[in-house]
Amino acid sequence: MSSNREEFKIEGEYIELIQLIKALGIAQTGGHAKMIVDEGLVKREGEREYRRRAKLRPGETVVIHDTTVELS
Repeated sequence: MSSNREEFKIEGEYIELIQLIKALGIAQTGGHAKMIVDEGLVKREGEREYRRRAKLRPGETVVIHDTTVELS
């Protein structure tokens, strides 16, 4: 399984986790984004993240499925 790396520029101070998943096109709807989080498919800084509205800030790394996202 190959891994994708992306950089995502945050507009403002932070972005909520489910908003990031939708913005990346990984989920088409908010409901789908919530399912991805609830199923434990997201890691934030190496730890599973189950908080749908977790505030992600520049400098953090998030892994969703096989996509690594560097936030700037």
